[in-house]
Amino acid sequence: MLPITASDTGLYMGLVAERAAAEHAGTLITLDHELALLPGVGPELTFAEFADHIDDIAARLWAAGVRATEHVAIYKSSGFDINIVSSAVSRIGAVPVQLSPGLDGASVLALLDRLGRPYLVTDLAKLDGPLADPSLPGLAKEVLLVAGSREGTVSLAGLAGSPRQEAVVLGLDEPALITHTSGTTGLPKLLVHTPRTLHGRYRPQAKLFDIVRKHETVALHVSYVHSRMPLALAVLLPRGVPFLVVDDADPEKVAELFGRTRPAFIESAPNSFMEWEELADDPRKPFANVKYFSSTFDAIHPGTMHRLLHASERHHPVFYQIYGQSETGPLVGRGFTRQTALGADGRCQGYAFPDDTKFRLVGRDGKAPSKEHPGYIEVQAAGRVLTYFGEAERYGKQVDADGWWRGMDVGYRTEEGCLHLLDREVDVVPTIHSTLEVEDTVLGRLAELAELVLLRGPDDEPLPVVCTRNETPLDLDRWRTAVADFPPMADPVQMPLSELPRTATMKVQRIELTRRLHEQLKRRG
Repeated sequence: MLPITASDTGLYMGLVAERAAAEHAGTLITLDHELALLPGVGPELTFAEFADHIDDIAARLWAAGVRATEHVAIYKSSGFDINIVSSAVSRIGAVPVQLSPGLDGASVLALLDRLGRPYLVTDLAKLDGPLADPSLPGLAKEVLLVAGSREGTVSLAGLAGSPRQEAVVLGLDEPALITHTSGTTGLPKLLVHTPRTLHGRYRPQAKLFDIVRKHETVALHVSYVHSRMPLALAVLLPRGVPFLVVDDADPEKVAELFGRTRPAFIESAPNSFMEWEELADDPRKPFANVKYFSSTFDAIHPGTMHRLLHASERHHPVFYQIYGQSETGPLVGRGFTRQTALGADGRCQGYAFPDDTKFRLVGRDGKAPSKEHPGYIEVQAAGRVLTYFGEAERYGKQVDADGWWRGMDVGYRTEEGCLHLLDREVDVVPTIHSTLEVEDTVLGRLAELAELVLLRGPDDEPLPVVCTRNETPLDLDRWRTAVADFPPMADPVQMPLSELPRTATMKVQRIELTRRLHEQLKRRG
């Protein structure tokens, strides 16, 4: 079997908007938030304006001293201007390092240290909050503020009007972007993308967006610092597709926004879709015009897909579930309809993308991989990152000589070729076949649950954490009935949905949540 290989084509983030504007200058981008970097811009801007803003910020960065191949860490409050800065950094041949606004200060400082004194683009909120540490000046070559001023920093606003610069195009295999892993198991790893690997991620995503009609609006609510966002821009801009960038996922605000803009395609993370389930019966009908839903980053519960598909008034709407890893990009996917979503096995993530990805299962207990004995999921993907910055040896341990990458998820392959994801190895609970499978089932049985996370307790017992809608007290009798056919569990711990620790892509940080609960139980005990 031949290995998956990347093409000889590269994706250059700094050039995408300029090239798209040449053909689709007047197409609109709609925002639900203000841009600190560009006061007064929005809530709508054309593709031509977007491209000009990128060119303008690139000129300011150049005037601040940033040059090709240098690292520029971006750690600021949430907003689409993160992607404007990233594209501008790329335009002058430097390497944007996208750090989640949700990262704690200690992690950011550790990553800046690993990068070796990069430029840092930030804002006053971060300087006065997570970055209020005396070690910061020694960890950054220069601190660049997106707005305002502060002694010892450079104001990008003060560099407005700087001479525009010619774009710098680096080689196909040179670093072009650095993102990071979710940090669910400790300090995030820094992922090095190249123009070639970015294009490898682009290909399967472009195929999905080929189904969207040019005149219909796409709504995006995805992490600004995940590779998914620049790839979404690379797909939408050249096609001239108008799109909407959602920053605030509050259901009430989303109902108003979608009711007004009527998107035909919505992409978001599973947890956001779960929060939006309550809008299925909203009189504003925010999902009435949606033909396609797309869920990335994590598995989604069948009941969520079912409710949202039935909230659409389009003929034969489809809910696409895409499974991937930070290191590889999208790997497998499948579509669900009104007829198939509710009865679907939520663990079936889908099928490989021909010519772009493939997967295999490797036994981890001396037995052939199966549902009863899940194996390691190993993949080949044209979008696999070049390395972990500063941790090449660690990266090398996860890839073999033939290019198979082991990401530590476990699962099995059905006779039909569908990849079933059961758990991450570190999340396995000894008496539970699949924590994700149990969560799917119980969420389907108890409509009052907004979230369920099954963890390993202090004595290896299954420890359920539940979040109810509107934080109503959990009915323990209903709970016990719902879980009666599963192995014995500890009594559920109820907590507000907002208190769950999450990654940049809204995944629950299970290891961190486990640590917190174990500490609480130890103090009580």
